[in-house]
Amino acid sequence: MKILIAISSKEYSGPTLDVGMNIARALNASTTILDVGEKINELSIKDISITNELMDTWNIDRPGVDVLEWAYHYLVKNSFIDDDSEEEIFKNKIVKESASSRTEVYLKGTNVEKLSLILRNGDIVTELRDEVRTYDYGLTIIGGSSKRSLAHDFIQYIESSILIVNSFNLDKNYRILLAVDDSPSTANAVKYGVRVAQAFKIKVDLINISKDGNLKEGYNNAIKRARKMLRRCSIDTEVLLKIGDPVDNILNTAGDDHIIIMGASTQSPLAKFFVGSKPLDVVEKSTCPVLIVK
Repeated sequence: MKILIAISSKEYSGPTLDVGMNIARALNASTTILDVGEKINELSIKDISITNELMDTWNIDRPGVDVLEWAYHYLVKNSFIDDDSEEEIFKNKIVKESASSRTEVYLKGTNVEKLSLILRNGDIVTELRDEVRTYDYGLTIIGGSSKRSLAHDFIQYIESSILIVNSFNLDKNYRILLAVDDSPSTANAVKYGVRVAQAFKIKVDLINISKDGNLKEGYNNAIKRARKMLRRCSIDTEVLLKIGDPVDNILNTAGDDHIIIMGASTQSPLAKFFVGSKPLDVVEKSTCPVLIVK
């Protein structure tokens, strides 16, 4: 599996890297760290090309390299990657333009396996969608945003599974809240639940919600399959049966000390617009990390 971790700044991206790299480590996954900067106007493209060609001589960075430099050192400091070099490696770097809005940063003298550093410029949703579609990532990890519509667009338009890292705190004792029903996406959601539980060594609460108190046969079978898989993986599990509105129950149960995992909606975009979608509602209202599995 390939994982994409999207960061935006030095100030707020630490939790996103913590979550992403722990999951990448558990999956032994190839990982890309991506920073999306503002769109470059046509008049600046020529200047940036000259800067790239002469960077070693001028010691001038393309905007955004400093964020990737910070991210690299953050990973070293927190033991996610090893760095035995004695010098500041970002003094020796080259950039390679692979598309009009995409640049890869190469670090001379380092050999970090399965880690790429990428700069893109433009609209964040458009650039993330193109990155995921072009390079076939299985999971995209994104920091929480105060703009709820932005999280909505991530879920709608990015084709991989999406983890929105809302208010993550490494010092908090999290559990996983894994929503289980009879939808086609539940099986994949359970698989991700196992991986995240193993990555953080935490317990799993399986939640099943009935609007009227009558549990359908499909729901019962889904719970049994999920419990069986979690038991085989030696993950401590509790089953929670709730009655009422699914979104309200998930949010109230999760509070701020769970990582919510649920399958993506199978509704058409038109139906989501007029009727709504439970996963989208949960993402927009949640105060804890949410993983939507596709």
